[in-house]
Amino acid sequence: MTAPVLSVSNLRKAYGEFVAVDGVSFAVHPGEIVGLVGPNGAGKTTTISMILGVLDPSSGEVRIDGVDLGKQRARAIAHTNFGTAYAPLPGNLTVEQNLQVFGLIYGVKDLKARIEQLLADYDLKDHRKTKAGLLSSGEQTRVTLAKAMLNHPKLLLLDEPTASIDPATARDLRSRIVASAEADGCGVLWTSHNMYEVAEVCDRVLFLSRGKILMDGEPEALVREHGAASLEDLFVEVAHEKLHPNGGHAP
Repeated sequence: MTAPVLSVSNLRKAYGEFVAVDGVSFAVHPGEIVGLVGPNGAGKTTTISMILGVLDPSSGEVRIDGVDLGKQRARAIAHTNFGTAYAPLPGNLTVEQNLQVFGLIYGVKDLKARIEQLLADYDLKDHRKTKAGLLSSGEQTRVTLAKAMLNHPKLLLLDEPTASIDPATARDLRSRIVASAEADGCGVLWTSHNMYEVAEVCDRVLFLSRGKILMDGEPEALVREHGAASLEDLFVEVAHEKLHPNGGHAP
C-alpha cells in the first residue's frame, strides 16, 4: 500500500481536566475517502482543527504527505485544502476573484488555466462575474469546492460539504468530489451527519465518540458486524452510547 497522505498518531487535546480528543490514531491514503462521523461533541471539529494546524494538540503527531505538521506547518499545509458549507467565501468578491485570491495564497501555478478548468468542472462559467454573496446555496457550495481543489491538494478536508443544499445538487457534487479524488489521487477526510452520503462515498468510516475512535471499517462491513439495519441506525447506537469502545454492545 502507498504511503498515507495523512497520518494521525495518538492525537490528544485537553482543556484542563476535559479531554476533547483522546489518543486518536488513523491514516488516509491517496485516492481514499474516509468518513469521520459521530454525535455532536464527539471531537470531530477539534480533530479537524488540529489537522488544519489552527489548534495545537496537547500531544500526538500529525503528518501530511510525510511532513510533520508540528515542525513544518507551512510545508505540510501547502499540500492541504479545506471546504465546508458553513464558511462561505467573501461575498463581495466575484466567483473569479475569489478563485484568483485563493489561488495566489496557495501559489497555484498556471493559475488562469486552473481557474478556467475549475469553472468548467463545477458549472460556474456563467457565474464567474457574479458576487459570491448573491449566489444560491448550491452555487456557493460549488465555488467552495472549486476553491478547495485549486492547489491539487494531496489531502482534502471536507466538513459537511453538502449541507443545506437540495438532494439533486448534493448528488452531483458528491460525484464530482469522488471523481476529483480518483483523478488526482487525493486523500479525503469527510465529516457529515448524513449517513446515506457517508455510505455512498466513503471507503472507510471512523466512528468517534467521546474523543475516541469507537469503530473503523468499511461502511457495509460495520453495519453487518454490528447487526444494524443501516449506517444511520449504527450512528444512532453510537449517539445513544449503546456500544462500548471495543465495539461490543452495552449490557
